[in-house]
Amino acid sequence: MEIARSLRANPASGMGDAPLNSICAASELVDHLTLHQAALTDLRRELHACPELGYKEVQTASTIAQRLRAIGVDEIHQGIAGTGIVAVLRGEKGDGPTVGLRAELDALAMEEANEVPWRSKRSGKMHACGHDGHMAALVGAMGYLARHRQFPGKICAIFQPAEEGGAGAKAMIAEGLLERFALSSVYSIHNAPWIPFGEVVANAGPMMAAADRLEILIEGGGGHGGIPHKGTDAILAAAAVIQSVQSIVSRSIDPLDAAVVSFGGVSAGSMEQYNVLPRCVRMIGTVRTFRPEVQDLIEDLLHRTAANTASAFGARAVVKFMRRYPATINAPEKAAIALSAAERLFGAEKARKEMPPSTAGEDFSFMLQALPGAYIWLGQGTGEQSESLHSPRYDFDDRLIVPAAALFVRIAQEELAPRQA
Repeated sequence: MEIARSLRANPASGMGDAPLNSICAASELVDHLTLHQAALTDLRRELHACPELGYKEVQTASTIAQRLRAIGVDEIHQGIAGTGIVAVLRGEKGDGPTVGLRAELDALAMEEANEVPWRSKRSGKMHACGHDGHMAALVGAMGYLARHRQFPGKICAIFQPAEEGGAGAKAMIAEGLLERFALSSVYSIHNAPWIPFGEVVANAGPMMAAADRLEILIEGGGGHGGIPHKGTDAILAAAAVIQSVQSIVSRSIDPLDAAVVSFGGVSAGSMEQYNVLPRCVRMIGTVRTFRPEVQDLIEDLLHRTAANTASAFGARAVVKFMRRYPATINAPEKAAIALSAAERLFGAEKARKEMPPSTAGEDFSFMLQALPGAYIWLGQGTGEQSESLHSPRYDFDDRLIVPAAALFVRIAQEELAPRQA
């Protein structure tokens, strides 16, 4: 594997300047993981072929639990938030903090267009976000750490259900994840097709936006399409509302604050009734922000703008603003640990501490609200041919399993390394 060879050849991976001898040499780490690469690739493809949706990842969770037992973790706790798993490893150096490493169990409700031997066997379900690869990498990391326990404290591998819209992280927290396992920090790695292959990004701050759901109902009186002046045209009012709402970001939000308001669906009337003005129009959309103050302001302006605009057309607007996922914001000191681990593995030129945050959303944000930690992007981009996340032709690049597993290991080791006074 190209990345594995580059890791072994990289002088930055040498451990002569390591702060602690408890951290194994990068060459040994990569050699171990590369030795198991074929098995981890088989696991990834097995998971890819049998995708399951949020809170229904029964077979996926069973497969992961079997692999965790085989590698010899100390404890396996199943059934957290339905299908979630936490595997615990205890270090040999006594008491210390507990580090959480998280991967996602669920797939997306979409049809796969790839023609590969490990193509999804389940119609309308697909691993199109790389969660299959994240799980395989975390299993690989725990396999290495189970055999190299020269650290204090504990490491918990968190296999979380329902990231794709189901807020599985929030559900695990509600069932006592943080208190039950006394987590002191938490990390997650996600593949990134838009970032060059093997590069690592961990901002000291926002990584992804808050993802909120917007619903607007426009109510009019309806009427005859040929006699519109005798009724209230809800479609015309809805069109005006859509246009007016777009002025919120451009005219009411500081240009230095990023925000997005987008409509993804509009439903009104019947395609069989061309001469009927429908009584109501339903619209759904999303709002993305990075700061709570901006989130609050947009929610307030949406209510006022929609109500006033609809009223000008003789209609009524009912707005529902549902806060789904908060912004994903890294703790600066934990982002620094992730980047330090990346530099030691891949070299300083591969570790990037600043990149514009994404306006996509991620429920790992709930964990970062409760604990210091970091969300890390690991690039799998290979040029224009790289498929985007959630594309029917997306597939996790198996060459990324070893680098991702190695990064999980290094982060845990650096997090648990005693700090010099």
